[in-house]
Order: sequence, then structure tokens, then C-alpha cells
Amino acid sequence: MSRPSPFSDLSLSHLTAGFVAVLVGFSSSVVIILQAAEAAGATPAEVSSWIWALGIGMGITSAGLSLYFREPVLTAWSTPGAALLATGLTGYSLAEATGAFIFAAILTVIAGWTGWFERILKHLPQSLAAAMLAGILFQFGLDAFAALQGDFMLVSLMLVTYVIGRQVLPRYAILLVLAVGMLIAGWQGQLHWDGLSLALATPQWTTPDFSLSVLISVGIPLFIVTMTSQNVPGLAVLRANGYRTPLSPVLTATGLVTLVLAPFGGFAYNLAAITAAICMGEEAGDKRSARYLAAVSAGVVYAIVGLFGATVVALFAAFPQAFVVALAGLALLGTIGNSLHAALDDPGDREAALITFLVTASGLSLWGIGAAFWGLVIGVLVRLFLQATKE
Repeated sequence: MSRPSPFSDLSLSHLTAGFVAVLVGFSSSVVIILQAAEAAGATPAEVSSWIWALGIGMGITSAGLSLYFREPVLTAWSTPGAALLATGLTGYSLAEATGAFIFAAILTVIAGWTGWFERILKHLPQSLAAAMLAGILFQFGLDAFAALQGDFMLVSLMLVTYVIGRQVLPRYAILLVLAVGMLIAGWQGQLHWDGLSLALATPQWTTPDFSLSVLISVGIPLFIVTMTSQNVPGLAVLRANGYRTPLSPVLTATGLVTLVLAPFGGFAYNLAAITAAICMGEEAGDKRSARYLAAVSAGVVYAIVGLFGATVVALFAAFPQAFVVALAGLALLGTIGNSLHAALDDPGDREAALITFLVTASGLSLWGIGAAFWGLVIGVLVRLFLQATKE
């Protein structure tokens, strides 16, 4: 019996979820990418090349891995990695930075090829994974309602649309929110298309320079931050939503794509967490087994955005901040609720899960490693201690 076409279940919900995921991802952190490129001394053409490489790389890995596994495997650039580069590349050349990107990519391929990283994470309790996911997304939910203070009319109408949409057309609630939000923002004169013009990006090759000091001071921290602050939460999102995608092949694939695109500015690719959750909730389609098409759709949008890298900054800057914040928070409400339920459902794990949630939501950062990792570490230690004292 032949395998059905992967696109036979494609719906408007998948396309909408994919577009919203990319919109939220780019709008929330593209400025950090620009700062990282400028810290390395990149010219405007090279900055455009970075956007090209990141868009193409995320498009290939998101669409390719999702189609291969038939599960929503959404990838992203390493936002904490970009923040690290924005401060850590000052004083180094772009060639030296490129060498560090390639070195971090080689370490990622080794981690995926040997499977050691996945073996460690297999012991992650489901309740703590759900708690960490809820903690990661919690601020987005808070920000959606805090945005009422800045633009009450726009955000309140988006909220009303969401509530009504969930009751009347639950599959298209976020699409309705997107449409109403854009209409209101346009009516208020908040959509700024002034400096927008289509222009294809031109890839710019940078020959890497492998400086030992840069490999140690930039390459290794980039690898560690990407693995702990991006791939660990990304895997938690998959597991919390019931997907069993193996991590090692994903690490190998993202590492290899980084190796190819690093000379053009593709500094690091990894599993997405926040935007991935948008492609896994009920808003991404009623049929859970077909939600991978939302990640495929996001991959296509990523690739298009990459091709027009010279235009992307102006495009995403056209949307008002309150609109983007409210859209992200409302798109993630269902996932936040489901994650909290899964985290606190088991009385035996409730205390450890609550601590995991609170530490993750706190925004704690120690030694350059973000709150998601520390929430998980502290939660696991608390759980082990509580289990030991009960025996």
C-alpha cells in the first residue's frame, strides 16, 4: 500500500500557523541578529547575506525534517547564540567569527552522530518537560494582556476576536485574530509600508579563519548556549505535545546545514521552542497527525523571507509591536494551558514541576545559560531529592 501524499491534509490552518510562527520569530529577535552581524563588522550586503542564509537554512531544515518524520519539527536560529555573538564578536573579524560558527557546527554534528546528548535527555520526566515549556511561554501570555495598556483598542479587539473565534470557528481563530488585528492597525495608521521594496538578497561568501582563541571564547560558548537554551527547550516542546521525533538526526542535520551555510552567515540552527509551539497546538489544525504541515508551511515562508533578505527587516518592522505581542500570546494560550495541566496533573511530581515552571518563567541567567536549562536542572534535582526522601 503506497504512502499517502504528505500534502493531502494541507489546510488554511496549517498555512496560518506557519506564517504566524515566522512572523513572531522574526519580529521578536531579528534585531539581535543585526546586532550580532554588525559586531563582527559585517557590511550591509553581508548583513543581508546573513538573513538569506538563516532563512534558507531554517526553510530547508524545517520543511525537510517535518516531511521526513511527518511531525512538526520547526527549526530556528539560535537567539541566545545571537545575543552571545552581539557582545562576544567585538574586536574579531568576520572571518574569525565564521571559523567559530563552523567549529560549533562540527561539535553539533558530533553530538548528533554519537547520540550522547539525546541519551541524557531521554531521562527527562514528562511533567518537568511540560513545566519548562509552560515557563518558556508564560511571559508571552502575560505580554499579550500587558499590551492592552499600550494599545487598548487594537489588543482588546484582537482578544474579543480570539474568544469568539474559539467558540465559532476554533480552527481559524488565530487567522481571524490576524485579519482583525491587521485591519484595526491599518485603520489606525500603524502599518508602515513606506520603506518597503522587493529586492533579492545576494549571498556573500566569507572565507573562515580558524583562530584558536576565537574557537574557545566564541565557538564553544555558542555550541553550549545553543544546545542548552534552544535544543533542550525545543525537544521539551515536542515531547510535551506527544511527538517522539528522535533528537540525534535533527542535531546532525542542523549541524550539517550550519557547516554549509556558515560562510554566508548561517551561524547556528536548532530546534525552535516558542514558535514551534504555535505549529503544534489546536490552532494548527484539528488533525494532530497532520500538524507537521504547519511546520512545512513555516519552512516555505522562511525560505521566501531568506530569498528577499534585503527586504525582511523593513517588512517585519511594518507591524506595530502591540500587534505582534498580542498575536504571539493569543496563539500560545492553548499550549500554555495544556502544558500547565500536564505539568501539575501528577501529585507526586507537582512540587518539582512547579519549581521548574517558576525558575523557567523567572528569566534567570547564570554563566550565559538561560532560565529554561536551569529550570530543568533544579526541577530534576528537587524531584530526585523528594523521591529519595520518600523511600
